[in-house]
Amino acid sequence: MNDPGIQPRSVLIVDDHPIVRQGLSQLINAEDDLEVSGNAATVEEALQSLGESDPDVVIVDLSLAHSDGLELIKEIRKETRHLPVLVLSMHDENMYAERLLSAGANGYIMKQAAADQLLIALRRVLAGGGYVSEHLGASMIERIAGNDPKQTSNPIERLSNRELQVLNLVGRGKTTREVAENLTLSVKTVESHRQRIKKKLNLQTSAQLVQFAVSSYTQ
Repeated sequence: MNDPGIQPRSVLIVDDHPIVRQGLSQLINAEDDLEVSGNAATVEEALQSLGESDPDVVIVDLSLAHSDGLELIKEIRKETRHLPVLVLSMHDENMYAERLLSAGANGYIMKQAAADQLLIALRRVLAGGGYVSEHLGASMIERIAGNDPKQTSNPIERLSNRELQVLNLVGRGKTTREVAENLTLSVKTVESHRQRIKKKLNLQTSAQLVQFAVSSYTQ
């Protein structure tokens, strides 16, 4: 039960799995200084909830029904630079975190993280800070400082945002036609994106592409 003397900060949860939204809601609502003001499964639902509930922070999954968290972040940043966005994802942070942060996210945490770590990340972005794991933070600092000569550029950084969306959906087991439907593209366009992804990632076959895409999830 929330302390009546504390005005809780409101949280919008955006995830296409109902059980995840329910679990997050229970975790957050148990805190005196936090409360869930809404939840959504798609970008469209999220944008509607943003207008209705005016949350203080948004938790968003990278993988969403019919689109993805990257698209939502871009839409949010068209409207405001000040609303904190925390990405909560199963995707390997080493592959995706920097891209999401560059797009406007304030933090990135993986779903395998402990519950108390999620709350720490949530409060940190609410306070105006940023959040990544200690491991990723150290890796980013080393790369920026140039102290890790063995560190090559993240292969994901070679991809455009659209190519990243295609790779994400391939990793979720979507066929080319399903990817096309999700992104409102033609099958031919998706095939072209797949070919460019393979070239940029030095992959020779479609099987290698699928394997790479699936490996970006940490199960």
